[in-house]
Amino acid sequence: MAQVELVMPKMGESIMEATILHWLKKPGERIEQDESVLEVATDKVDTEVPSLHAGILKEILAKEGEVVKVGKAIAIITTDVKEDVEPTPSERPVETPVLVEADSEPVTVSSNGSNGTMHQARDFKSSSRFYSPLVKNIARQENIAVAELETIPGTGSEGRVTKKDILSYVQHRKLGATIQAVQQHVGPPAPSAPPQKVPVSITGGDEIIEMDRMRRMIAERMVDSKRISPHVTSFVEADVTNIVFWRNKVKNEFQKREGDALTFTPIFIEAVVMAIRDFPMINVQVDGDRIIKKRDINIGMAVALPTGNLIVPVIKNADQFNLTGLAKIVNDLARRARENKLKADDLAGGTFTVSNVGSFGNVMGTPIILQPQVAILALGAVQKKPAVIETPYGDAIGIRHKMFLSHSYDHRVVDGALGGSFVRRVADYLEKFDANRNI
Repeated sequence: MAQVELVMPKMGESIMEATILHWLKKPGERIEQDESVLEVATDKVDTEVPSLHAGILKEILAKEGEVVKVGKAIAIITTDVKEDVEPTPSERPVETPVLVEADSEPVTVSSNGSNGTMHQARDFKSSSRFYSPLVKNIARQENIAVAELETIPGTGSEGRVTKKDILSYVQHRKLGATIQAVQQHVGPPAPSAPPQKVPVSITGGDEIIEMDRMRRMIAERMVDSKRISPHVTSFVEADVTNIVFWRNKVKNEFQKREGDALTFTPIFIEAVVMAIRDFPMINVQVDGDRIIKKRDINIGMAVALPTGNLIVPVIKNADQFNLTGLAKIVNDLARRARENKLKADDLAGGTFTVSNVGSFGNVMGTPIILQPQVAILALGAVQKKPAVIETPYGDAIGIRHKMFLSHSYDHRVVDGALGGSFVRRVADYLEKFDANRNI
């Protein structure tokens, strides 16, 4: 028998620690490979941590409620692997796991008759991507090197490689369509020296409030986004009078028929989706010197939580829904966000984000981009205003419902012409909304 440490796994680029919620196993209990051992909480969602090894849970090193940094040992597992001399090829079984370092994949020995093939240990320490135990196991079984695994496009959270991604890759690989690495993997640059902190003056009457985990992560990500992306914001005022009158006319019927409220949000998201179709270079991400043009239109919608924090669930393939479908999914995601019932997949894969600052009574804002996206749209409050109305008989003054759209974009890849034209197109779709539309 041998002993191995169970460490807090890497769960994403920006996630450096997690809080232990609940141990699912007790010392002395049996653990199967890839079986969940404990539940942890990150700034995004609660999730389970599986074991990379089969064996017996010998000792728990971190208590429930403790905040643990990624890579730190949290338990000791007595594995089923014997520390013996390696058997001769004739004695080797079809597939034998051999214990190596916790951050590396096990060495696998396969045998066909008298010929044995050694699959090399895969060291994931140098990789900047997170790979689940299942993906690692498939990579090991298919003899996919880490450098090759790095080239597989991921459709999971923050570009993670999912089971579907790697199985699809393996299928094409067997057909001779192996994706080649376009360049040698280069590790992340050395971090620059942190800025010097400005001293804070505290008096006797001041109250000191510790940031919770989510607030600390939000703060870190907002600072990172401003450092990574040169932000520019364009503003457009849209006349949404037709939308206001139409919604007032149909919302009661919609509520009775669908059992859901019809808010302005799905109507605005529908206009955003149509504008993205017209300007697909808004729906991109930046990878070094490469621009990744996203195929799917996945709209993130910022939701304010009862704690005051924000979370951004994602409407996957938003262009595939009609207005009724968008209304239902918007209500469902918002409800589950406030009840802390979102799953990891609900927060993954966003390509463009919408933030409704009008819900706080704000008329406009300068939102910060959610990395690795390149744009975010803030929706201001709808207000009644006097406006000049053009008629066949001349201009007139009337009361109209208007709102500001604030579009922040990454000036590395989105110039003013594109960023400004996009938000103008969103406003055009809102202003041309059919007041006689059926739903």
